[in-house]
Amino acid sequence: MASLFSSPLSSRSLSLLINLFFIFLIYLHFASPNPPPHSGSIKSLDSLAGGGSDSCSEGLAALDDHRSKCTYVISQSKCTPQGYIDYLKIFFCIFGQSPVLGHLLLSLWLFVLFYLLGDTASSYFCPSLDKLSKVLKLSPTMAGVTLLSLGNGAPDLFSSVVSFTKSNNGDFGLNSVLGGVFFVSSFVVGTICFLIGSRDVSIDKYSFIRDVVFLLVALCCLGLIVFIGKVTIWVALCYLSIYIIYVGFLSVSHFLDRKKPISDQVLRTREDLAEMGVPLLSYIGEEKPIPPQRVTPESRTQEQEYDILVLDSPKKQRSCFSVLVSIVGLPLYLPRRLTIPVVCEEKWSRPCAVVSTAIAPVLLTELYCSHYNGSKRNLIMYIISGLIGLFFGIVAFLTTESSRPPTKFSLVWLLGGFTMSVTWTYIIAQELVSLLISLGNIFGISPSVLGLTVLAWGNSLGDLIANVTVAVHGGNDGAQIALSGCYAGPLFNTVIGLGVPLVISSLAEYPGVYIIPSDSMLLETLGFLMVGLLWALVIMPKKKMRLDRLVGGGLLAIYLCFLFLRMARVFGVLNIDR
Repeated sequence: MASLFSSPLSSRSLSLLINLFFIFLIYLHFASPNPPPHSGSIKSLDSLAGGGSDSCSEGLAALDDHRSKCTYVISQSKCTPQGYIDYLKIFFCIFGQSPVLGHLLLSLWLFVLFYLLGDTASSYFCPSLDKLSKVLKLSPTMAGVTLLSLGNGAPDLFSSVVSFTKSNNGDFGLNSVLGGVFFVSSFVVGTICFLIGSRDVSIDKYSFIRDVVFLLVALCCLGLIVFIGKVTIWVALCYLSIYIIYVGFLSVSHFLDRKKPISDQVLRTREDLAEMGVPLLSYIGEEKPIPPQRVTPESRTQEQEYDILVLDSPKKQRSCFSVLVSIVGLPLYLPRRLTIPVVCEEKWSRPCAVVSTAIAPVLLTELYCSHYNGSKRNLIMYIISGLIGLFFGIVAFLTTESSRPPTKFSLVWLLGGFTMSVTWTYIIAQELVSLLISLGNIFGISPSVLGLTVLAWGNSLGDLIANVTVAVHGGNDGAQIALSGCYAGPLFNTVIGLGVPLVISSLAEYPGVYIIPSDSMLLETLGFLMVGLLWALVIMPKKKMRLDRLVGGGLLAIYLCFLFLRMARVFGVLNIDR
């Protein structure tokens, strides 16, 4: 079981296969030959450019050949890419005569972006947060609901921030977060209950009711905001404070639990450390982590420096195939490795540390200019950031050793690694959101549907594999850990993952109000989601907190019913007046 969680690619690969299969179904449906339109039904390109269509997808749908679509996406500002790559131009102008190759290329790039998003969070973001919690001497409870929560919820949080701020598609962010919350709280919990329903496993009643009630309160407040259609900075801050109150409840309960017997304290500690669904293998597995071996100056050779730079793994654990894969993956690995300071002893490399401190300011400047200045680039800012990076690189070279990571100013190094991992997570999330919006325009469907399904599944399939494995193999403690993660994690994504973008967006409109993008399906999603939570909240106590198959079957039925209705609308099987 330890090997399952030590491989970030396993869950990501499964999630991407499902996502690619979903996109393939959409391709088969929307790429089927359509009957020729009636004469005069297709608007001219000039009329479309003059504002005859409200969105890029509507304008593309009114054109019937790839040349006119290529001209349209180049000339229309509403088709401007939200990231660094113009996917619509690539698809219609380069692969216009071979759309199958275009779909294959975009699907492959979608796989890469999902992998990069998850790998950046697991390899760079979470380790820096873990070390920060130790340096700051946070209690397990506070670390679990703050830094560890942020680490696990980073993909959803940054995808939501990008959709609200950079791409101005708030409905995409709302649907992606709610889709992930619905998937975890209904499908994952239902799967767990169904698989271990015959084992007579029960969970703590207080923790379950606390997490579900807080999640319901957060969803009710969010539903009220969506129904009103606008939000002020003060309302957004009040919504964000729900999680602060939740952290306060956890802190108080943790303080009170100190007076309980030792056995109860151990169980509560396990639960607190797993609030975000992080598997505790030391509690439920038999394998013990192998402590990293100390590397001495004599054993640190140039070959080992190359191993860390290329593979981040010992030479004896590599095969020819892994070396080949690592070489092919270098273009995806090196940009992050050479810009994110890593101070883990097993991954320490002085050349990489010096280079990362030198390049990091330039990357931050590029992100700032692309976000606030658009296509305009300020040469002076790049020169200043380059000089700052050169200074940091010299300081890093003079104050570090080849044999071990720095012990002095470790907090500064950790904050640098945290900042750059946040930067890369944001950049990758921005590109992922841009690609999904472009796919929505290509297929002629709402990007919010892709956010509700593809992005939500891609960010949540890891939770499915991790939590189900912990629940199945961990006994009562494993079930408690898994269920805590299935509700506390979605609570973080709902409040922080949507609260932070709402605060940023409403602050940009201050003293005015931020208008919530209109999406009639948002309230429907919220309704189904709360029905699933109420089902678990009512049935579980009646079953004496046992993970019964009746609970799991009901949750699975609710989620699949919702998914069927939404997909039926996408494929035109079911038309309901909205």
